[in-house]
Amino acid sequence: MRIVGTAGHVDHGKSTLVRALTGIDPDRLKEEKARGMTIDLGFAWFDLPLPGGAVEPIGVVDVPGHIDFIKNMLAGVGGIDAALLVIAADEGVMPQTREHLAILDLLAVPSALVVMTKIDLVGDPEWLDLVELDIGELLQETRFAAAPVVRVSPMTGAGVDTLRGALAGQLTELTPRRDRARPRLPIDRIFSLSGFGTIVTGTLSDGSFAVGDAVEILPGKRSARIRGLQTHKQQVDAGKPGSRLAMNLTGVGVDDLRRGDVVVKPNSIEAAHLIDVSVRLLPGVAKPLRHNARVDFFSGAAEKPAVVRLLGAEELKGGESGWLQLRLAEPVVAVAGDRFILRQPSPSETLGGGVVLNPHPRRRWRRFDERVIERLQTLAHGAPDEVILDALGNRPFQTAAELAENSGLGVDAASETLAELLNAGAIARAVMSPEPRYMTLGQRNQVMESFVRALGSYHAEHPLRRAMPRGELRSRLQESLGRAVDVRLFNALAETAAAGGIVSADENGMWLPGHAVRLTSDQQQRMERTLQTLADAGYAPPNAQDVLQMLGGDERLMEMLVEQDRLVPLGGGVIYRREEFEAMLAGIRGYIAEHGSMTLAEARDHFGVSRRYVQALLEEADARRITRREGDTRVLR
Repeated sequence: MRIVGTAGHVDHGKSTLVRALTGIDPDRLKEEKARGMTIDLGFAWFDLPLPGGAVEPIGVVDVPGHIDFIKNMLAGVGGIDAALLVIAADEGVMPQTREHLAILDLLAVPSALVVMTKIDLVGDPEWLDLVELDIGELLQETRFAAAPVVRVSPMTGAGVDTLRGALAGQLTELTPRRDRARPRLPIDRIFSLSGFGTIVTGTLSDGSFAVGDAVEILPGKRSARIRGLQTHKQQVDAGKPGSRLAMNLTGVGVDDLRRGDVVVKPNSIEAAHLIDVSVRLLPGVAKPLRHNARVDFFSGAAEKPAVVRLLGAEELKGGESGWLQLRLAEPVVAVAGDRFILRQPSPSETLGGGVVLNPHPRRRWRRFDERVIERLQTLAHGAPDEVILDALGNRPFQTAAELAENSGLGVDAASETLAELLNAGAIARAVMSPEPRYMTLGQRNQVMESFVRALGSYHAEHPLRRAMPRGELRSRLQESLGRAVDVRLFNALAETAAAGGIVSADENGMWLPGHAVRLTSDQQQRMERTLQTLADAGYAPPNAQDVLQMLGGDERLMEMLVEQDRLVPLGGGVIYRREEFEAMLAGIRGYIAEHGSMTLAEARDHFGVSRRYVQALLEEADARRITRREGDTRVLR
């Protein structure tokens, strides 16, 4: 699932565009319908066909465009995958167009498209070209300089299919949402339904929630339990990262919650009053940002008053970047890497935005401490957990030492971060000597799925074999992963899979739990008759080719009996039941123990069989290191 958000000036047709795309009216409030203007967040959804025939569920967050409701807009765009910047063809770029674009740029929204709406109101094609030129200039200094511009009339439907195709192209290029096993649901809407109780909605990130989970609502640390989950009005058992989720909670009331609260797993995240951030000011801000300035901090769906502690500089001017420690009037739920927006409360103005570097600094820093600035500069290259996860994402199965070198974090920081990620369940460890190797949760899941797929295919291909040989499984795993996997790493991964109950294994092979060899009634009868014939033949059984014919020529059945150690094939086409073979080996040991040695002729006379049988038997005893040949005799090893 992907989440798309609208942005743009008031009355440029955002809600009308959403209705054209989804068939759903996102304006739900009476006042919105009366005024013909979006005031609060609206939500809709549709299924988007992708290249190749797949279909992607799309959630849509419609935001208000009026300057009076910019705070509501900020609550809606924090978790989106792509933005639709809506610009009316008859008016072109307007003030809120610029502010919304600046916010999308500061929040580093992964993708964006520009939708030129109301083209049916403009009869002059040259005017549309001029508006598109203005749009190109507007985008030039942002991360969206290459964003496509699609001309649309939501009223007539012109261009809507083109927009769907362009959106599909943008979304297919995005990387999947990361599962860090640390789910967060920033609450953007709270309401109750008769018979259900409290319901909250939001965009889920960093992990999954399931029905029945115990949860905690921060920053108030209220405990609750998930009674039910819905995505796009469909009941689901679990919500995945990146999905729009409606969560029915028991244990809390509507009055206990407010927009900006965050649903988390108990004891997984702590709210903070003090955070370290990097910030970039917009070029056109009215005045410099100074120490002790009062600002409004927006992150996720939350809005918190804060006081600026400016680090390493006396002031920041428009267009400049720097380091801040924000002292929040109320605790905020944030993790390293979260994006945020800063606004001036009065007169209302967007100042800039940036990235949370450290959500839990130990204390208030001295403003011009060079060591603090160096630490922030290191963190600015990426939150430590992000840096480690990215390093593993590029090359899985690294050791701690390799990750310390490849991430640039250093040994101490890398070791500390690895421990935190392991405790959070966001990475996994393949235990091997001399050092364990690490993988992301996604890579671990890929490995486990590869084991299951390979074993499932093998069981289907060889239904009479209990286990897949380890060497063959390693080859298939390498093919699935697209990289070499040496024997030591394979064994460590196999132990991980076995410890998790995903596979069963012994020293020779692996199989899926619950897999068992199942014979047809005809195979069962042929097998029993053949084994009885061999038992009746004693030490002089039919040769292997005759045994195969007794089994109906079923080589799979023959392989199964050998794999189960019920038949023991020897050289020269000789084949014994396990019972006769063990008895003959015991006879050899006993004879040599009594007489000191055994010749082939003595073996032939002892067992009363032809030379062909005892020659194959004695050679197998040599191969198993039970006997040793000395000239024409065998002695015990």
